[in-house]
Amino acid sequence: MLYPIENKVREVKNLNGIWNFRIDTDNAGIEQKWYEQPLTDVVPMAVPASYNDLFTDARLKEHVGYVWYEREFIVPDSWTDKRIVVRFGSATHHARVYLDGIEVVRHKGGFLPFETDITELLETSGIENHRLTVALSNVLDWTCLPCGEVITEEGSKYPEGYHYQESYFDFYNYSGIHRPVKIYATPKNYIRDITIKTEVEGLSPDFSDEKPVTIKDYKKLEELPTANKATVKVWVESTDEIQSVKIIDENNEIVCEKEITQSNVIDSLKDAKDSSNDVETYFAEVEVTNPKLWNPGATYLYKLCVEGKEDIYTEEFGIRTIETTDKQFKINGKPFYFKGFGRHEDSDIHGKGLDEALNIRDFNLLDWIGANSFRTSHYPYSEEQMMLADREGIVVIDEVPAVGMCFWDGQSVFAGGKVSDETLEHHLDVLSEMYQRDKNHPSVVMWSVANEAATHEEGAALYFEKVTSTMKGLDDTRPITIVHTTGPDGDKVSQWVDVICVNRYYAWYNDHGHLDVIGLQLKEEMDKWHAKYNKPIIMSEYGADTIAGYHKLPAVAFTEEFQCEYLDEYHKVFDQLEYMIGEHVWAYCDFQTKQGLNRVDGNKKGVFTRNRQPKAAAHLLRKRWK
Repeated sequence: MLYPIENKVREVKNLNGIWNFRIDTDNAGIEQKWYEQPLTDVVPMAVPASYNDLFTDARLKEHVGYVWYEREFIVPDSWTDKRIVVRFGSATHHARVYLDGIEVVRHKGGFLPFETDITELLETSGIENHRLTVALSNVLDWTCLPCGEVITEEGSKYPEGYHYQESYFDFYNYSGIHRPVKIYATPKNYIRDITIKTEVEGLSPDFSDEKPVTIKDYKKLEELPTANKATVKVWVESTDEIQSVKIIDENNEIVCEKEITQSNVIDSLKDAKDSSNDVETYFAEVEVTNPKLWNPGATYLYKLCVEGKEDIYTEEFGIRTIETTDKQFKINGKPFYFKGFGRHEDSDIHGKGLDEALNIRDFNLLDWIGANSFRTSHYPYSEEQMMLADREGIVVIDEVPAVGMCFWDGQSVFAGGKVSDETLEHHLDVLSEMYQRDKNHPSVVMWSVANEAATHEEGAALYFEKVTSTMKGLDDTRPITIVHTTGPDGDKVSQWVDVICVNRYYAWYNDHGHLDVIGLQLKEEMDKWHAKYNKPIIMSEYGADTIAGYHKLPAVAFTEEFQCEYLDEYHKVFDQLEYMIGEHVWAYCDFQTKQGLNRVDGNKKGVFTRNRQPKAAAHLLRKRWK
């Protein structure tokens, strides 16, 4: 899915700002057809933002079910005879969108964009002020990602109608229109999608003999790779007749250009949803001599300009290669060691709502601490953040929101009737949506298809064989992973992934406070993983809850001293293992969770506080990573 841009034939109108908002207390709004008339009894609501923390009433903050958003907009006269689309960056989790009282689109899944063509409705409406209404449900069940269920309690111990949202993941179920809402105009014949793949020849220097064993050895590989030639393969889906593709460098100079004739069309598709015209797939192969490569921390972004008879679209991309061996992850032939974090889109007031200023602060802190990567735990982050990663050279493991697919009390998820064919179907849909959105981002170097699923259970193998084969069928250029909580003895699925990612909390959730067990237990398990699968390993989560400003000597759990000593014990093991290719501390900063006995106002495993100030561990990591 192409991101809305403006150029000489395309225009974008931003619908962010203050919308009318109403909590559907009885979840009766759809049945009562609230969308047919302007909403009543409304309050102002910011878009984009989570609505939860904007309220002072706990019943509104914790509401389970539907809420309603509404605003008006005007289409400029200059858009006459244009194709007009309404687009949501994300809406959490189930959205029904109405234009002037008529339903135009539904979407399931809270972390990826969706859009729909509204041209015909606008042309036939005969009105100037158009009303956009969104019915949005935050309910999680076992047919969606993340997974959850609504629990209803009955009897004399509970008030009538008592219910709550249960989730099996450790972050708050923030809800709302979290990312920008836009309408945009294109020519009636338009470019629908672009896919870019790059191949490189003549990489130099040759790092094939370099065998880094520890993080210090990776630091010695300072020289940046170069290449003699790159082949850029381009697929364009379009109802417009495509005439040429150009590659433009950062100096805005045309590097190469290729005309496309009808003989380059490799497929013809019919898409009744978007247009009555045929959607053709055009293919072009363009060579770039002495290309400048996209390297972590040293980026270079080209522009691909696709021109049709009516439409034009420009997509940024980077030229780089990815390869895995039994002990290494290579970008442009150079061994890469992941230094960084699991994170969340989470902050005071905004919740998971897009905050561009916060994104800039976060990337500056990543640079300050020496991080080169992060995982989008546990859902795809905003497109705006992905574009920033492309620009700043931060490497991304892009994760689908398959979190919560595990019980911790011995009950079965895959064999116990929770996960169903409908769950799998939605999982595959979200994989496709994530790929279609992020496929051209050079910062995305690996796909994560699940986090902490019950991969030891009967039924998990059949489920994840389908998931992994689908992801590989979508993208043959990037490796994939599953992030594990299951141990190597019980795991049934990692034969289908390229990199082993493990979340482990020795001396925290097991043998709490006993730092002396970490070295023995961690090394034994990592050796088992590598012996079983012969694949490189990333420690994708490790950490300890820490209260900022809490100090004790000797160190005890929850102090800043303990967090530092805890991380040090893990690092001692990592530095012994030649197959260890990365360390992602959990977590980048403190974040909000649901209420619980083991959480006091959220998860405190951050090395930064929730308002992005460093704990002692941040200085420890900065010294190690820099």
